[in-house]
Amino acid sequence: MRKKTYLKLVEYQTAQSSRHLNEVRGIYHKMRGYKHDFHHHLQTLKGQLEAGETDRALAYIKQLDHQLMHVDTLLKTGNISLDAILSAKIAQARAMDIAVTVKAFVPEELQISDLELSIVVGNLLDNAIEACTLVTGERFIRIYMTMKGRMLYFSMLNSAGKKKEKSGSLFSSSKKGIHGFGLHRAEAILTEHGGWCKYNSEDGAFTSEFLVPARKD
Repeated sequence: MRKKTYLKLVEYQTAQSSRHLNEVRGIYHKMRGYKHDFHHHLQTLKGQLEAGETDRALAYIKQLDHQLMHVDTLLKTGNISLDAILSAKIAQARAMDIAVTVKAFVPEELQISDLELSIVVGNLLDNAIEACTLVTGERFIRIYMTMKGRMLYFSMLNSAGKKKEKSGSLFSSSKKGIHGFGLHRAEAILTEHGGWCKYNSEDGAFTSEFLVPARKD
């Protein structure tokens, strides 16, 4: 890939990831607002029912139900930024009939920036979703994240087609244009932070792993 093209892609993806992360954070804070208001809603309903205003209470419940239908349930890992990117990508995957399971326990404060973590995880999930769309049978993505001492560990298994050929440390992509850019971008960020990542392709499955320093203590 020519350096100028690569830098333009990096700049574009960084801007897109930053915008997307801010959008999903907004959803998260909106949900927290609903939780905060829940007590007030209960008090209002209690007062209406005690006063015998059943129709008014039912109308109030209908209004609340309509509002809640437009708020997505977010994954809770312990890290808000990670919650944001995982929740968005999981929703995208499930809309494509991909079964997703996640076990993730991550501290709120990490050395790797929110934006960099979003780009790394987002690219790996984009790759997994792309692989799943090419499968005619079972489609699945299984994610596990945790801390190992001061290191953040990530593991993902997803359904895939036939075994892919490796070129260096990466694999080719079925997308037209730049091949393997997402995996290359993730690898570059992790290496910059003193971490590593590895990928493995087999018939029917693809695995992604990374380990990166994430805490000082």
